[in-house]
Amino acid sequence: MALSRRRFLTIGAVAALALAAGGGISRLATRQPHRFVLDGEARAAIDAIVPAMLAGALPPGDAERRAAIPLATESVHQAILGLPLATQQEIQDLFGLLALGPARRLLAGVPVSWSDASAAQVDAFLQDWRAHRFATLQVAYHALHDLVLGAWYADPSAWPAIGYPGPLKELSA
Repeated sequence: MALSRRRFLTIGAVAALALAAGGGISRLATRQPHRFVLDGEARAAIDAIVPAMLAGALPPGDAERRAAIPLATESVHQAILGLPLATQQEIQDLFGLLALGPARRLLAGVPVSWSDASAAQVDAFLQDWRAHRFATLQVAYHALHDLVLGAWYADPSAWPAIGYPGPLKELSA
């Protein structure tokens, strides 16, 4: 039996839809929120995003700057772990999307891995998402922004650089 091009494409499309539907149903049926896991590519993404978001706040010295980035990444990780499980799962999904090469290229415009991305590529990605026409990407940008800056300025060692003396002694007693 000869298989026509049209029949081949129809079978392929139906099979792809069936697989997508089955995968979606399976994920919805078994989806249990779990704690955020800062794996290799998510860590690399945060390591790339931190210097872009904290450009003027990081220490000026090269050695101090290199030492501050992993500390800031760990602070972001701890901030994420303090969020509700459902929110942690959404953030995990965001980093899972950013970790996929094709999604990273199409959605973020970063053609290389996060560890190889230049500061200009990361800045362009962030500015694009900040002013994107799709609200979902704007929300993702603001989530990244709030996580990075919130984690950075929650650390008392960052306060002197902005002239914040800390909480009033009367309130902390």
